[in-house]
Amino acid sequence: MDWAPASVVRWLFDSEHGDSDRLISRWIFLRTLGLIYFSAFFSLVFQIRGLIGPHGILPANDHLEAVGRSLGHLARLWFAPTLLWFSSSSHMLLGLCWMGMFASLLLVLNIWPRAMLVICFACFLSFVSAAQDFSGYQSDGMLLEAGFISLFFAPPGIFPGWGRVRPPIRASLFLLQWEWFRIYFESGIAKIASGDPQWRNLTAMDEYYQNGPLPTWIGWYVQHLPHWFHASSAYATLALELGLVWMLFLPRRWRIVCFFIVTPWEVGVILTANYTFLNYLVLALGFLLLDDRFLVPFVLRRWKAGLNEHDANPLEKTRTWEETSGLQLRAVKLPLVSVMLCWIFYSTTVQLIWMLSPHLPLPTAPVSALEPFRIANQYGLFAVMTRGRYEIEFQGSQDRQNWDRQNQDRQNWVAYPFRYKPQDPSKPPGIYAPYQPRFDWNLWFASLGSWREYPIVPNTEVRLLENDADVLALFAGNPFPRQPPTQVRAVLWQYWFTTMAEKRQTGMWWHRQLVGLYAPTLQREADGRISVTEWPTVSPRQ
Repeated sequence: MDWAPASVVRWLFDSEHGDSDRLISRWIFLRTLGLIYFSAFFSLVFQIRGLIGPHGILPANDHLEAVGRSLGHLARLWFAPTLLWFSSSSHMLLGLCWMGMFASLLLVLNIWPRAMLVICFACFLSFVSAAQDFSGYQSDGMLLEAGFISLFFAPPGIFPGWGRVRPPIRASLFLLQWEWFRIYFESGIAKIASGDPQWRNLTAMDEYYQNGPLPTWIGWYVQHLPHWFHASSAYATLALELGLVWMLFLPRRWRIVCFFIVTPWEVGVILTANYTFLNYLVLALGFLLLDDRFLVPFVLRRWKAGLNEHDANPLEKTRTWEETSGLQLRAVKLPLVSVMLCWIFYSTTVQLIWMLSPHLPLPTAPVSALEPFRIANQYGLFAVMTRGRYEIEFQGSQDRQNWDRQNQDRQNWVAYPFRYKPQDPSKPPGIYAPYQPRFDWNLWFASLGSWREYPIVPNTEVRLLENDADVLALFAGNPFPRQPPTQVRAVLWQYWFTTMAEKRQTGMWWHRQLVGLYAPTLQREADGRISVTEWPTVSPRQ
């Protein structure tokens, strides 16, 4: 290899000098990324109006108006990069979802992958930038980061096939592998840095399957395994995140061994907990550990021609628009690609260094500039493990508040049934991932804090007093179909798994015990005003 600076830049950032031994793993990853994008948009179709619609829990138009008032015209576009600036109506919200679903399917079919990645990224970023509390997840940042880097990773052209004439840009391949590494390693650092004694004492997994946001029925059974299994799982988690993932930087055979360790691990996580598309994305990134020499035996014989013969697919010989436009953008494209990918690498590396040395004086402006786009993130999964499972339940009543405590205790309250999160003790926890029920998910976080920190709870109460159709669609049913309730409250329950013996005798999967009133009880007066009839009786759970 020529070590002249210009040659090194072309080797790293020019697709003509890309890694020709990663065509199959690129093909697999991009197809999987399309499916993950589809799952994200598919889940939003049924939820987005209730979450951030004009009559939703956290309306996007209210948020964007507040941003617009506090920032200038150009600054607001950078702070909240979203297409919803044009309109945040229900039609626009659904349009984003359907457009994203359509583009993600074309990406799966390998039709114009770069253009489809642009559409998927723009649509998903538009939601994330306006969704407020409903987009504060690390999984959203992981998808946006992987989706953006894939713009440089994907082959050009409408029907690129294997993309042999434009192999993966080496820097983009490394950044995707770097994201995979950081998801693990930074999570391991966060566990140690948090000082949580559960990780130090190897007890972090003892109640993990029970206390996560959305458990599964498989996790119920794993929870009942002996302590030595959970202690071994905690030790293996730390060993994998802090040690084993460094095999990425070792020779080829070690990366293949690493793949066969982390892949079953991720499958186990998927089966025992509903972490939306997070583990599916990490699983997909893991395929970039493999090269074509390893994968080619698994390719169908009729597809191998495009890998073995340079001219096998005539569509791959079609010149890209950059080459045929006459604008000679090549001289501009290479510097732009170099700067963008180096910028992402700097921002992600600095954030990793800060986890180890928080006070190291490194330039922060490049990091801050990318924050609104979520394409250079810091990760830290399960730094502190939750002890105790608490669930918020919304209840409605058509009885008016009676200040006579004796009569008040006889008030009839009916629960709103949830679609996904635990509620009925006799119902087994399901497997929903990669589908992401953001409302149910957020209520788990809210149960660990105060209703003042999570406005989604009182806002939901207000919408339920109105029988708002969009918000009611987030629930499994409406116990007040004819007319809205006169009062709505949010109570807090504590849940824990039954034992094997209890399940055999009673068929119950859960025990639950009422803790108390979580948020103010709201009442709709005869003139339409909403008043508070009772204040919470429980303190935030920590």
